[in-house]
Amino acid sequence: MFQGKVKQDQLKISYKLILGTVSLFLIFYSIIATAQTKQSNKPNIIFILVDDLGFAETSVYGSDKYKTPHIDQLAKEGLRFTKAYANPLCGPSRAIMLSGRYPFRTGATNQDECGNLKPSVETFIPTYLKKAGYVTTMIGKWGQLPLEPSDWGFDDYLKYQGSGIYWNTQEKGKKYTLNGEIKVLKDKEYMPDLMHNSVVDFITKNKDKPFFVYYSFSHVHTQILPTPDSKLDSKTIYSDNIKYMDKLIGKLRNELNNLKLSDNTILIFFSDNGTATAESNNATIGGRRLIGQKGSMQEGGSLEPLIVYWPKVTPAGKVSTNLISSTDFLPTFAEIAGVKLPKNKILDGQSFNAQLHGLKGTPRPTIFVQLANNYFVRSSEWKLNQAGELFDMSKAPFEEILVPTNTQNSAAITARKNLQRELIRLNPKGGYIDTGDGTGRHSNKNKKD
Repeated sequence: MFQGKVKQDQLKISYKLILGTVSLFLIFYSIIATAQTKQSNKPNIIFILVDDLGFAETSVYGSDKYKTPHIDQLAKEGLRFTKAYANPLCGPSRAIMLSGRYPFRTGATNQDECGNLKPSVETFIPTYLKKAGYVTTMIGKWGQLPLEPSDWGFDDYLKYQGSGIYWNTQEKGKKYTLNGEIKVLKDKEYMPDLMHNSVVDFITKNKDKPFFVYYSFSHVHTQILPTPDSKLDSKTIYSDNIKYMDKLIGKLRNELNNLKLSDNTILIFFSDNGTATAESNNATIGGRRLIGQKGSMQEGGSLEPLIVYWPKVTPAGKVSTNLISSTDFLPTFAEIAGVKLPKNKILDGQSFNAQLHGLKGTPRPTIFVQLANNYFVRSSEWKLNQAGELFDMSKAPFEEILVPTNTQNSAAITARKNLQRELIRLNPKGGYIDTGDGTGRHSNKNKKD
């Protein structure tokens, strides 16, 4: 009888041990499953950055000349911003977007100086997103940025030399780099198509992980060449390029649908700077040309098209007049991904994630734009530059009205005080001082284009 009781006790102990083990396993499995679910639910982010496309060169923004049905559809389904600003030139513009920091902090005050940026000092978007489990790629133009994209946190990349690369008939278009390996662009192989295929390959391979794609287009930077769709005797080559760019965005959306990734992928459409000078007279809205163009400190240099489509999140067809700075992409993406940003480093961006959800959020009161030693701070209605000139922006983007220094207009007087206070807070003269040619292009005053 005693032996029977011992066996019963042993069975009870074994049963409890088994139950305990199973419970621990279930708890462990639940933790892992929850973590995997949270990661799989993180939205994919595709940041489409087009080159030299101005505010007045898409039909959804009122372009007189160009038709962009796929971009228009993106805006119809997503959120369109009308006061989004970048730097007026591509190198500093991209440095600002990827670092979330103004040029006087990083030293990227001109095209050449962008080459001096170091990963040991500045941190780019992919490094932050990788902390949240994102796999990342850079496809296309790397421009004036230094080293390889992989040195800045990208897991995968395809880059070409220079800007505006389309065919191997161009001197810089003969070769490109794929994950550190030099490749030859084949005869009749169109670089924008190659880039599109690379994006599709990447998202196909990584469809079960959250991914970030920095998709840096060739279009529509010079040298403007015929597209695969251009007629042999086409007289509208520039329009052909805008049309092909738009077509590629439509193709990308189709691929996302085919891969069943559309519902969990955010698409962002933005440009790095305004329309190039050669095409700026054609970039009109209602017959009116924007004031300024690429490289200028006027609206035509920095005001950009910005559309964000996040299925079931962004309010369809809504137009936002909130001020957006190109520094804002980094903190917005970080918030979406659930990444905590460092508190010991000044980041100039402000997340607009709340606006993407249709909420008011905390809109920016001002934006700051700098190229070389020229800069301005702008509110919705006023703009103050480094020379102390105040502009009435009520007729922007077509006019910037210089306000007399002796104005008695109380609104202008208040605006000057507020904007001056913001410049004092930022203190751009306390950071890197540009010593280049003054245009924002070269660090050597004697260098010519």
